[in-house]
Amino acid sequence: MCDEDINPWAEPVSRRTVGLGALGIAAVALTAAEAQAQANVVEKDVVVKTPDGESEAVLLHPSGKGTWPGVLVWPDIGGLRPVFRDMGRRLAAQGYVVLVVNPFYRSAKQADTQKLNFGDPEGRKALGSYRAALIEGENPFEDARAYVAFLDAQPQVNKKKPIGVQGYCMGGPLSFQTAGAVPNRIGAVASFHGGGLTTKEPTSPHLLVAKTKASYLVAVAKNDDARDPESKEILKKTFAETKRPAVVDVYQGDHGWTVPGSQVYHQAEAERAWAELTKLYKKALG
Repeated sequence: MCDEDINPWAEPVSRRTVGLGALGIAAVALTAAEAQAQANVVEKDVVVKTPDGESEAVLLHPSGKGTWPGVLVWPDIGGLRPVFRDMGRRLAAQGYVVLVVNPFYRSAKQADTQKLNFGDPEGRKALGSYRAALIEGENPFEDARAYVAFLDAQPQVNKKKPIGVQGYCMGGPLSFQTAGAVPNRIGAVASFHGGGLTTKEPTSPHLLVAKTKASYLVAVAKNDDARDPESKEILKKTFAETKRPAVVDVYQGDHGWTVPGSQVYHQAEAERAWAELTKLYKKALG
């Protein structure tokens, strides 16, 4: 079960939240070099063909000639919206080709998901049904293979470098599943307040770690840890047994704290998590 299904601190998705996204990013102090780098990022809407249809996505990369490692971003239950475009732009400015996807393409267009409010019973029900359609059967693995193949087909992607994948909330387990689906291409996995990383089911995402070649960052929300403190210990044991490099840390932010504009956004802890992500990608992706 994903944390958004049970967590009262999860980010409510509404037009107000979408509007606050840009303000949240603006609140992060940028150096002149960082601001210039973001200004030089190329952004374009793309469509990724999958076995089940066509997924809307946004592709971002540094301008100019060159190639860079690819990164796949799985959003939270709010889906592809402006705040995740902003985070994708920030990441691309650091020297990556970033693909932020609409995980709910089977059920709705991104413009439709942005009209839903997770705090409203009907919006919550709709978003929950979209998520259910995504995680059914082999869907996450098929989508992951399609998204990674799309990145590898882009001329800006350095195919000699591993690909990174990061996910938020429900995107956490999807990132683990991506590494399991394409173990020879994924070199780094990051989960931010991911829900359902360890379950008692034979399909639990943490059981995929053994078949991967990736390094991991698992950033846990303090209230998620309070509810399930055993999960982080299971993850640490899994990484130790499989000899996968990993950092598992509990942050002083509640579920959703890394997403600018959310009701629980914690800028200091979000920036600490971003610094750890930067460190992970520099080491694992080259």
